Amino acid sequence: QVQLVESGGGLVQAGGSLRLSCAASGRIFSINSMGWYRQAPGKQRELVADITSGGSTDYADSVKGRFTISRDNAKNTVYLQMNSLKPEDTAVYYCNARNVVRSWINYWGQGTQVTVSS
Repeated sequence: QVQLVESGGGLVQAGGSLRLSCAASGRIFSINSMGWYRQAPGKQRELVADITSGGSTDYADSVKGRFTISRDNAKNTVYLQMNSLKPEDTAVYYCNARNVVRSWINYWGQGTQVTVSS
């Protein structure tokens, strides 16, 4: 099992910034990719950004140039720096840890609320 603990959500005005953190523990050797997804009310969960153990990143088009994902391998922690936030970024953000080859290895955090006011 892998446990994921998220932090850093909150309320911010449009144009502001937030940084999300996700610390992983447990059988982390089974994980080779970590990322962030989000789910707004009435919408499906969508990928925001992810990063592999080798450092390759992928971003949703809607956040490119505004959000940056990074990881600290020594701390088993992944970060999402969110700048120039928009009201449409409002959602519950979920940390994800997975194995890109062994698809059954897939873990989720409990979610953290991000609310951007206009």
